[in-house]
Amino acid sequence: MVHMKIRDTRGEKIFYAVNYFLLVLLSFICVYPMYYVLIGSLSEPVRMLSHRGMLILPLGLSVDSFSKVFQYPMIPIGYRNTLFYVIAGTVFNLFLTILGAYGLSRKKLMFRNAIMFMIVFTMFFQGGLIPTYLWMKQMSLLNTFWAMLLPRAISAWNLIIMRTSFAAIPDSLLESAKIDGAGDVMILSRIIIPLSTAVIAVMVLYYGVSNWNRWFDALIYLRDRKLYPLQLVLREILIANDTSQMTTSAVSASDKEPLGVTIKYATIIIATLPILTVYPFIQKYFIKGVMIGAIKG
Repeated sequence: MVHMKIRDTRGEKIFYAVNYFLLVLLSFICVYPMYYVLIGSLSEPVRMLSHRGMLILPLGLSVDSFSKVFQYPMIPIGYRNTLFYVIAGTVFNLFLTILGAYGLSRKKLMFRNAIMFMIVFTMFFQGGLIPTYLWMKQMSLLNTFWAMLLPRAISAWNLIIMRTSFAAIPDSLLESAKIDGAGDVMILSRIIIPLSTAVIAVMVLYYGVSNWNRWFDALIYLRDRKLYPLQLVLREILIANDTSQMTTSAVSASDKEPLGVTIKYATIIIATLPILTVYPFIQKYFIKGVMIGAIKG
């Protein structure tokens, strides 16, 4: 059987060319800022301070900024705290979301629709910052690591996605397990979770990135610098312009300003590199998991 290749029309060629151009332009807009920061962090401070315009190659080559950043005591503390908040927070988030999604996916659950309505309601109407702060204060959670875990223990959107995914699993499969004597715990651990690895991977991605980037809760609820996450340390360096503790007295006054600029770039790279490294390993589950969660309402 001979297959004839149909040539693209002139209009289709123009359409493809415009699409490719827009995609390349969009990719450049997304990637170049991070590339600029990386190249800037590796450039010589004095030359970087006086540079204007686009940056393609490093202006000289210097790693002084990275050495200064790692010598700053708050960076290791921030890394340690952030890793704890990400790991413990994601496990806590995932545990509660799985339990909630499993219960809400069971059709025989009493007041199921009313509970779902209250959960969806919280996506549009919330108590606000001041009532939340007063509640946290009354519960003695201020300035504790629980302040970073409890207020955002479950995302309503993630709960809905996982509940929809669980509900798409055939009831006949679960009924067969019940006939064999399996309880809810065994059904959840032996059937539901193994069949939902894709959507669980998406939840790990969502919660992990959210916990890694979380800084506002720390700004509001934490006062002890030993509990600061890396993002709050990064905020101090970038917004408060606090690089004085990195540019020590051994650095001349004329070099402190240019070194401070490259230190900011180096801090951004150090703060974002881990999540950029982990993301490609989970990204393959992203589309598949979202599609699974969208099969059934």
